[in-house]
Amino acid sequence: MRKVVTYPNDVLTTPTQAVTHIRQDTIELLDDMYDIMLEEDGIGLAANQLGESVKIAIVELDDESGLIEMINPVILEEFGKEINVEGCLSFPDVYGTVERAETIKFWYVNREGVSTFDEASGYLARAIQHEIEHLNGGLFTDKIIDRLTPEELEAYMEDKEYD
Repeated sequence: MRKVVTYPNDVLTTPTQAVTHIRQDTIELLDDMYDIMLEEDGIGLAANQLGESVKIAIVELDDESGLIEMINPVILEEFGKEINVEGCLSFPDVYGTVERAETIKFWYVNREGVSTFDEASGYLARAIQHEIEHLNGGLFTDKIIDRLTPEELEAYMEDKEYD
């Protein structure tokens, strides 16, 4: 079973390679990523977080947004700015506020090979940006404005009326 790679590991800061063909190993990776994301209580995961240097990421914020499986994703447009808290499975117990676009338009290919244009706002847009940043070798820790301890995170979430 694959495991989440934690920082420091060069695979996290090295840009990933485009997927040229969707093969059985691509589908198996997507399935493994989903299982591991759920097991680790995450809302997103990039392939390089499992040591696989390919442009594949998944996000599932909630039942409403559903699972978004992205192969070779690209952000096409960004609108607005918003600061909110983030964490990362590759950085256990590290949290901080990060500025990101409030709304994005993005493109990706799904597991069936279908080219998809989509738009996301709010925390879903944030999660997608975070995962695409991973695929490009970027880390949210490089963008942290204010770092939060796990206790401060809990207070922050209560203050923002998150559950």
